[in-house]
Amino acid sequence: MFRVPLLVAIALVTAFGGAILSAQSMLSASVGFGAIEVSGWRAFPAAQTVDADPYAKAHRAKAGRLLYGSAEGLQFTALRDSKGLSLTGTCSYRLYGRTPVARLWTLYAADSSGVPLVAGPDLPVAKNSQRILRQRDGTFEIAISRTAKAGNWLALPDTGGFQLVLTLLDTPAAASTGLSGLEMPVVEQTGCGQ
Repeated sequence: MFRVPLLVAIALVTAFGGAILSAQSMLSASVGFGAIEVSGWRAFPAAQTVDADPYAKAHRAKAGRLLYGSAEGLQFTALRDSKGLSLTGTCSYRLYGRTPVARLWTLYAADSSGVPLVAGPDLPVAKNSQRILRQRDGTFEIAISRTAKAGNWLALPDTGGFQLVLTLLDTPAAASTGLSGLEMPVVEQTGCGQ
């Protein structure tokens, strides 16, 4: 007598529970579809448009992040160095080269969920294009490590894995026509345990 309603109840709980867990895992695991990768840096230009897929919109809404308009900017992240090794706070890195054309760019280290890392009071945890020393040819070099370095230095806490977040503001690279031929800076490991 109670067997059929019990089986129906179990089927409904399984279906709804599975759907909810599936949606939550998709929101946690993905920024959306349509990623581009340039020299180890990844961006989701479609996530910033009206035509973005529902997962991209929900991911941004869940995180409370503001979307840039397609002409306003583009955010790139790097999780690995030039040899394909994961970035970790126990190693030191050198970021060098140049960025795509942009009115302004910012760079900071973040944890896996995108929250900026704090190395300590009065330590440089972010850089931008207005406050960076450059070579005569326009290239730059930034030391990324736990210990202070001369020149451009981005401080890291003694942490596990991290990602670098490079945001280009007011850039032609944000338009779909500007994505080909981008020149991105190189992230090179210079040593570990230093």
